[in-house]
Amino acid sequence: MKKKYILVTGCAGFVGMHLCNKFLKSNYSVIGIDNLNNYYSKKLKMDRLKILKKFKNFKFLKVNICDKQKLFFALKKKEFSHVIHLAAQAGVRYSLLNPDSYIQTNIVGFVNLLEFFKNKKINKFFYASSSSVYGRNRKIPYKENYNTDFPKSLYAATKKSGEILAEYYNYYFKMNLVGLRFFTIYGPWGRPDMSLFLFTDLIKKNKKINIFNKGNMSRSFTYIDDVIEGIFKLFRSKKKLDFDKSQIFNIGGDKKIRLNKFIQLIEQVLGKKFKKKYLPMMKADVKETFSNNNKLINQIKFEPKTSPLIGIKNFISWHKAYYD
Repeated sequence: MKKKYILVTGCAGFVGMHLCNKFLKSNYSVIGIDNLNNYYSKKLKMDRLKILKKFKNFKFLKVNICDKQKLFFALKKKEFSHVIHLAAQAGVRYSLLNPDSYIQTNIVGFVNLLEFFKNKKINKFFYASSSSVYGRNRKIPYKENYNTDFPKSLYAATKKSGEILAEYYNYYFKMNLVGLRFFTIYGPWGRPDMSLFLFTDLIKKNKKINIFNKGNMSRSFTYIDDVIEGIFKLFRSKKKLDFDKSQIFNIGGDKKIRLNKFIQLIEQVLGKKFKKKYLPMMKADVKETFSNNNKLINQIKFEPKTSPLIGIKNFISWHKAYYD
């Protein structure tokens, strides 16, 4: 009998690396795939991979999920128990500049994976969605059953499309699909295009930071360890899910925090004030996000609760060690 692996796409990414690390330390066998594109620092991705390659129960495949033929060839002789699909073209603002990348990766790439696994018996197929799908909703906090038909960005539209595709494949092929709506993840080994990473880089270089809408925005900032624990508990959960429809869970910080407050905490930890440039609200941005985690709590008795101050301290400690 062939060994069964967990497949993690986007394994060299921020969430992907941390999740693989969790599985590997828990003695699961993992195959990670990533195309190592140049959306941001390839060195950062390679250094994340170095951590994973220390484990004997990890195999890496450099594959682009948009290339159906190569993807199918890479996966065809292997057995999988679970899929955790995290590979995506991320970033709300970048979707205004390079829409093709979002359509190809977030829709075509996702369909390629669904097509490969549609007739294979796997326990669960998790896929990354985003709080961005809530779009123009004004009811806060966001619940999974809210209308998500009004995206504010192409990125959000592609993530919403992924959820609709999952609904179809779950209905027709009984694939046990589970969507994860992430809320503003931050922490060590994070993405350089995210606010905490950008702000920390700029304050250390004594450069101005751009603050949209005068900082009058709020987010359910979610620390990476909480995200990983949430996914891992859903993975391990024995509580049955109703797969007559595809399942979706919010995974977001239990409190919303204003951007101005978040910036003050960074200044507090670094002991230095930012130079600030205030800009109007961007049309693709949402003013606030706030996660209702009741469904997650009911399923796995867990809610992300790491305080922003602790999370920021941990990130800045990592940033200094990595870059300084």
